[in-house]
Amino acid sequence: MQLPKLSLGLWHNFGDVDDADEALKMIQHAFDKGITHFDLANNYGTPFGSAEKNFGKILKNNFSSYRDEMIISTKAGHEMWPGPYGDGGSRKYLIASLEQSLKRMKLDYVDIFYSHRYDPNTPMEETMGALSDMVKQGKALYVGISKYPEDKAREAYRILRENGAPCLIYQGRYSILHREIEQEVLPLAGENGVGFIGFSPLAQGLLSDKYLHGIPENSRAAHSYGFLQKSQITPELVEKISKLNDIAAQRGQTLAQMALAWCFHKEEVNSVIVGTSSVKQLQDNIDALNNLHFTDDELWRIGELG
Repeated sequence: MQLPKLSLGLWHNFGDVDDADEALKMIQHAFDKGITHFDLANNYGTPFGSAEKNFGKILKNNFSSYRDEMIISTKAGHEMWPGPYGDGGSRKYLIASLEQSLKRMKLDYVDIFYSHRYDPNTPMEETMGALSDMVKQGKALYVGISKYPEDKAREAYRILRENGAPCLIYQGRYSILHREIEQEVLPLAGENGVGFIGFSPLAQGLLSDKYLHGIPENSRAAHSYGFLQKSQITPELVEKISKLNDIAAQRGQTLAQMALAWCFHKEEVNSVIVGTSSVKQLQDNIDALNNLHFTDDELWRIGELG
């Protein structure tokens, strides 16, 4: 299955949307521009599940006739509800979670269902067996894994292949500032015929001009919660981002556009997930595809700063 270069991630902010019209405009604009993959997870939004619920409403009211032109993915693996069966990779949790996701989105099936993270407390055969069975039951067309260590990903690929439901795709963090997957994860995926899709290609917004002159009041780093904290915005990091911004300007791109384009310098990368809060921001990201070529010198300079 072919994925578009950019996929729209309907993350935590989508669960909190107050302006339903703006959310609809973003999805319409993405679809009109050829973004057909919409990436969700059971625990996206506040409260958990609200991103899927909001997307389900928009899908039913505006895109029901286009369902077969869309790739809709969701995941389970992080905490969703209290107790031992609301987290991890057990058969009970994964199957129950997918059933709930389908109800929230008002769908009969999803195109891709992921094990969102490796669970050391559940045998791999159980987790992969549950994924395989969901394909056989028609509740998911394909399955994927996310954030698995290299050795566990290798085992997952083998079991899924033996079960007759080979892994379609691996989802992992990838950006100029986070390249760990280049050493083992990307080569292993290529060896096994597994695609790769990157999340957080802008490193939580660090790879933009947002933090070049301080921490904006409404930025992610301004909040006391979340993955990006003020303490991470060090003078050394700001200097590095500033130098990357200079390279982007020489290419005729914004830093965010260059960061997205850079992800595709590795041929194993099929798509990256972008999360936007406006149509303008989405279009700025789409414009990154206008220049995906990098000279060897640019790649070297960026590599020195990553």
